[in-house]
Amino acid sequence: MNLASNLERWAAAKPSHPAVLFEGRRIGYGELDAAASRLAHALRAHGVAAGDRVALFLPNIPEYLVAYYAAQKIGAITVSINAIFRTAEVEYLVGDSGSKVVFTVGELAQFVPRERCPGLEHVVICEGEAPAGAATLGQWCAGRDASLPGVDCAADAPASLLYSSGTTGFPKGVTLTQSNIASNIATAAKCSGYRPDDRLAAFLPLFHVYGQNYIMNAAVLAGATLALFRRFVPDQVLEAIGRERITMFFGVPTIFIALLSMDLSKYDLSSIRYEMSAAATMPEEISRRWTERFGRRVYEGYGLTECSPFACYNDLVEHRFGSVGRAVEGFELAIFDEADRELPRGEWGEIVIRGPGVMKGYWNRPEDSAQALRGGWLHSGDIGRMDADGYVFIVDRVKDMINLSGFKVWPAEVEQYLYKLPQVQEVAVYGLPHPEKGEQVVAAVVPRPGQPLTADEVIAYCRANIAAYKVPARVDIVSELPKSPTGKILKRVLRDQAGKP
Repeated sequence: MNLASNLERWAAAKPSHPAVLFEGRRIGYGELDAAASRLAHALRAHGVAAGDRVALFLPNIPEYLVAYYAAQKIGAITVSINAIFRTAEVEYLVGDSGSKVVFTVGELAQFVPRERCPGLEHVVICEGEAPAGAATLGQWCAGRDASLPGVDCAADAPASLLYSSGTTGFPKGVTLTQSNIASNIATAAKCSGYRPDDRLAAFLPLFHVYGQNYIMNAAVLAGATLALFRRFVPDQVLEAIGRERITMFFGVPTIFIALLSMDLSKYDLSSIRYEMSAAATMPEEISRRWTERFGRRVYEGYGLTECSPFACYNDLVEHRFGSVGRAVEGFELAIFDEADRELPRGEWGEIVIRGPGVMKGYWNRPEDSAQALRGGWLHSGDIGRMDADGYVFIVDRVKDMINLSGFKVWPAEVEQYLYKLPQVQEVAVYGLPHPEKGEQVVAAVVPRPGQPLTADEVIAYCRANIAAYKVPARVDIVSELPKSPTGKILKRVLRDQAGKP
């Protein structure tokens, strides 16, 4: 099997059908496959073979797909590097993965420290000016054959390394196999109902598992079209929806929150038939507001990079607000206690997962792999509960739980209540050290435009609605919250800014 076979199949069947729309360019499936084939020949000519690692240090540009599928064609392993990483982070990922080639762009090439990466043999520039010692993609591909069928890979052969966020230490390379990804994207395309005439808004980063597998790889499987954007710039994306007749919109909760605060009447959004949120838990209040305003529910998915990522969906049969849905085909979810014993329905504990998308392990980390996959279950680190019908409700991350004088405070629970306050646009609740109580509850709140809000008002609201020990001891009114490229709110940055030792 080979993930590039999906591209090759559509290139043969519908070569002129657009695979990618990008900044005025329309790239057909035939053109995309030919470009990937030329680069695959170039990789082989430069000594890259099956099993070698090929790093993609790229923004959302069409060359990302070209490099990804070229590597897949020859059985190499793609290594995704966050496009906002800088020198030390790039050095670590290139060294840890043992990448032989880095594909990047001119403005990012300065952050690839070739002299400190002894295993790195080539840096290839896909856009912009090439620095000394680097080749361009055009130079590599010039004169190459435009046809190269993908090699037959074993089902359990590693296809991709996507690095964990590293919030508990150095990032770990999540090793996803050919079958992990193939099975997961087939389920994604089925649940979301992808069709060849669909056009998917792809502004979430392709270096992230949600953008790479659920959107990019699943779209290519279905023969759909990626409307690709470098990043989420609201006006650009919203104008393109009407111009390009985009049908499917994929976001994260913070994007849906931002859109709810906008006047969208000047945009033609009539082509959109489907919205989905993933990568972070959607506050129930936001989901309800969206449905009330647009008459459509926002579908939700749940999973981790470690399961390719899709394990749970809300829902093909019945949508339940506040839930991430039920296990998708082939997956099982359970709730375990601290001794890895399954808990009865309704009780909260750690969400554990098993199924065809669960990773092979962490790259060159057997002990970490054994710990994460102990007992045959992937231990998510997420706290949740499951109702009698199998719907999963996420409480919070284990690491985000606040211990206040022995009381457990889950930030997501406090956030859910704060989103009901009309003046609140965004909120993040987190813990800070306290000399007597162990930790204290802190909230950072972004008010809605034109709706002033004070810290005292937030605290008074909390006192009237939730238990006293959950009420924030401190509320910071801020203009914005720090976010990752995927739109996740970065609570570790808030902690650092607040002076955590």
